[in-house]
Amino acid sequence: MTNRCILQISLLLCFSTTALSMNYKLLRYQQRSSNLVCRRLLWKLSGNPQYCLEDRMDFEVPEEIKRPQQLQKEEVVSVMHEMLQQIFDIFTRNFSSTGWNETIVEKLYAELYWEMHHLETALKEIMDQKDFTWGSMTTMLNLKKYYLRIALYLEDKLYSKCAWTAVQVEILRNFSFLNRLTGYLQN
Repeated sequence: MTNRCILQISLLLCFSTTALSMNYKLLRYQQRSSNLVCRRLLWKLSGNPQYCLEDRMDFEVPEEIKRPQQLQKEEVVSVMHEMLQQIFDIFTRNFSSTGWNETIVEKLYAELYWEMHHLETALKEIMDQKDFTWGSMTTMLNLKKYYLRIALYLEDKLYSKCAWTAVQVEILRNFSFLNRLTGYLQN
């Protein structure tokens, strides 16, 4: 009897995740909550921007991210997923010189992974729609170039503590953009 109950609950959870994923209102709420958690975790990482002013850099955020009004909501999901994936990849680089608390970084990884998972579910459903067509791939290309500039900056600065602080500030800015993009997820 217990096994049957567990099976029913498991199936319900599996189906509810898929069924609710295209509820953009729910997705928007989940993303905003998770973005807030990520921002708080980033603030907990040590790093004082005041001491690293000479290491500041304009990484040139793509205009489409600053002004996402021209994006379809389906494209917004894809852009958000790409941003989170790139942020995840950046934080898997050599951050040993930072003195960051690894537990906080691991929580950040988990939260980013959770966000990407929910967006992937929505992306799969979007891709399954027969009438959906992607807009310009220029946005994705510009986004990849932007994160490449960040990665190359870290590499050029030999992953120094100040370089990571500059990147940390930039990623915090990214979460502001992600919140703005999340606002475009309407039913």
